[in-house]
Amino acid sequence: MSTRSIPRPGGRSARVQTAVHQATLELLQSHGRAELTVPLIAARAGVTPSTIYRRWGDLAELLADVSLERMRPDGEPAATGSVAGDLHAWAEQYHEEMSTEVGLAMLGDVLGAGGFGNCRCAEIIASQIALITQRGIERGEAVPEVDAVIDGVVAPIIYRLLIGPAPATPALVRQWVDECIARAGARRRNAIAA
Repeated sequence: MSTRSIPRPGGRSARVQTAVHQATLELLQSHGRAELTVPLIAARAGVTPSTIYRRWGDLAELLADVSLERMRPDGEPAATGSVAGDLHAWAEQYHEEMSTEVGLAMLGDVLGAGGFGNCRCAEIIASQIALITQRGIERGEAVPEVDAVIDGVVAPIIYRLLIGPAPATPALVRQWVDECIARAGARRRNAIAA
């Protein structure tokens, strides 16, 4: 995937993006990935293939962009009253969503397009975790670093889904979250003792 940033467009550009994304989703549902082509999407969206190539580069980038847009959460993570509760709820939902056929396809699209899509995917995930940890900080709780949650919870979920011997179980996801919370508590106790 290219290193250029695809800004959230306005006006005509927004209409083109919406039409192309909608056409892509409809054609994925009716034709499947194997038959999907840029000219087919362009015809359905009412744009020229060159419009798609100019904006997205190729089919892989377009599929990654559509998947990233679908991965964007509709709202903030659940607020349960504790960082542990919030992280458990978020991780369980993330695991459940990514474990579906649609979730696996979205992960495949993002990974298939290369680095830039992966960075945008990581930004979406990190922003959700950062909201959770910020709420915990405001309540005075010990909170894990965002990267610690990504490394300790998100990464093993994705690894197990894509190449591991078996997908993670909800109990294992809960254990990973508990371990992140425990490490954050230990780090805080060590800082106070020092």
